[in-house]
Amino acid sequence: MENITDIKKYFINQFDEFEKSLNGEKTSEFHQVRKEALSNFSKLSVPTQKDEEWKHTNLSPLLKHNFSTLVHKENVSSEVITNFLFDKTEHSLLVFVNGIFSPELSRLIEIPKGVVIGSLAESLKNNHPIVKKYLGKYAKDENLFFTTLNTAFTKDGAFVYIPESKVIEIPIHIIFYTKTGSEKIITQPRNLFVAGRNSQVTIIEHYISDEENIYFTNAVTEIVADQNAIVDHIKLQEESKKSFHIARMEVDQERSSNFSSHLISHGAEISRNDFNARFNDEGSECILNGLFMIGDEQLFDAHTMIDHAKPLCNSHEHYKGILQDKSKGVFNGKVMVRRDAQKTNAFQENNTILLSDDAVINTKPQLEIFADDVKCSHGATIGKLNDEAKFYLKSRGIGEKSAMAILINAFAIDVITSIKIPSVRNYLENIIAKQFIG
Repeated sequence: MENITDIKKYFINQFDEFEKSLNGEKTSEFHQVRKEALSNFSKLSVPTQKDEEWKHTNLSPLLKHNFSTLVHKENVSSEVITNFLFDKTEHSLLVFVNGIFSPELSRLIEIPKGVVIGSLAESLKNNHPIVKKYLGKYAKDENLFFTTLNTAFTKDGAFVYIPESKVIEIPIHIIFYTKTGSEKIITQPRNLFVAGRNSQVTIIEHYISDEENIYFTNAVTEIVADQNAIVDHIKLQEESKKSFHIARMEVDQERSSNFSSHLISHGAEISRNDFNARFNDEGSECILNGLFMIGDEQLFDAHTMIDHAKPLCNSHEHYKGILQDKSKGVFNGKVMVRRDAQKTNAFQENNTILLSDDAVINTKPQLEIFADDVKCSHGATIGKLNDEAKFYLKSRGIGEKSAMAILINAFAIDVITSIKIPSVRNYLENIIAKQFIG
């Protein structure tokens, strides 16, 4: 591409071919939503560093490539997917290859009556009433470039619906595996997770590849936690370090709901995550935890927003970063406490360790408070590993790399232990050991 305006023209030109690939779905009600999104997309500008929300994130490496929207489901063996499972426990598994649902690699275990775990494309085709009610209602796309692009090219993704009073005790593991071959592709998963009143579910959203190829993942996830619902969401991003990952998550919380998010990210050349949660009634709680581990010239960017629109709600946000080489981190976390949101309790913190003199972190925790009876705090720390602690470990016969791994693990442990699934915690500890011991 010669300049950043070309990306708009390129994707608009690809829409006709994408439309043909939909076959009979072109007559569906949702297809009109796609066409409206494409119209909006044509009016938007590509985010640049002149935009406040993107001033620390240079997208020029992404804009150098032409990514095909016409993706095909490649043949993938079950052994490849097994390498990314956490244990051998039987649980529901959804696998998407290049953004397309793969029933032969997926399995559903002991699904209670009324629960839906499956392909969004299939639910769109069948006009599922929950999809019609909620899809696109929270991730509005009028002014957001990549969300609008995702909506215009929405084809498939994960759909999970837990009806009222249903409890899913075993986690639902959703894998998005990218296999590119010789072509640079863009996959655009669109996910919808809806937990009805008094329901409970744990969902793992997992982005993977075992190839170091160039591709682009542009994902949007909408989550609804109805009254008294408990939703535990884990996102693991371990894609190719030559890839690009841009994602948006929108969470809607109703009265006395409980939502927790745990983001672990160490893949992609550029990774951008926008997480937004809103309290729509009293008595709810939201937890956002994150851990990003990057090196070389990787860039990780997290923009979060917790909207305390109602009183008597609690939020707790804690992001940690570990940066090596010439990597760059960005954390911009905002907590908004509106005028009527009395008795709010909000905590926000970002801690970063720089393992290199060339690594950079730009951190901006924010509080905007318009109520007067609240308890809110925020802060950020940036530093290096403790040399005295490292010396102590080495004096006890522990090697340089092992000492570093022990200290890094100690730094990251509170984010990891906040995840309730032991096998996932073990999986993450192995990632840390592999990255810092080799």
